[in-house]
Amino acid sequence: MERWATFDCYGTLIDWNGGIGRQLERLYGAENVPRLLHRYHEIEPEVERDPPGRPYRQVLDVCLARLAAEDGLELPAEEEEALSRSLPDWDAFPDVRAALEDARARGWKLVILSNTDRDYIEASMETIGVPFELAIVASEIGSYKPGHRHWEAFFERTGADRAGHVHVAASLFHDVAPAQALGLRTVWINRLGEEPEPQPDVELHVLTGLGEALDGLVSG
Repeated sequence: MERWATFDCYGTLIDWNGGIGRQLERLYGAENVPRLLHRYHEIEPEVERDPPGRPYRQVLDVCLARLAAEDGLELPAEEEEALSRSLPDWDAFPDVRAALEDARARGWKLVILSNTDRDYIEASMETIGVPFELAIVASEIGSYKPGHRHWEAFFERTGADRAGHVHVAASLFHDVAPAQALGLRTVWINRLGEEPEPQPDVELHVLTGLGEALDGLVSG
């Protein structure tokens, strides 16, 4: 049986908080980053839902404009695309490459399911530097997680056996909860020290040890 591991990208493999946080710091100062980043987390799912087919670069731009407007902050015209412009340069977490290489060496096929656009995911996969069999992005399927369309498209395109599949992600809301609702195994990468709700099958705090965790859920 083929074994497939699907991954969220931003927040799990690529440092999403760091990428957005650096731009917020540059625009509004380090002292405002925690508050603005927290609010950004709340705004983005709302923008993704309305309308659901909006390209992710527009999501980033709309969220930044709304964040600034809500807080009474100036957003110069030349900075309106600060987030969407910066995304291709966001860094991968330092534990990612070795962990993914180990998973591949154990025979796992790797796929990204991302709430983003094709050009962004291609740039980020190049940054990660490890081959993926496939990447499914929101702008091409007209749906954002926590909707189920990413997983439906994955199974349609690969014919993967659910018994050989595990989903790996850092977001409980966008990934772990919907994957569990679909009856899928999950590995939660708890980079922020949160409390699990819902409870994943496996919890890791970094990606190190992922290969062993995957093997423990689906034997080779």
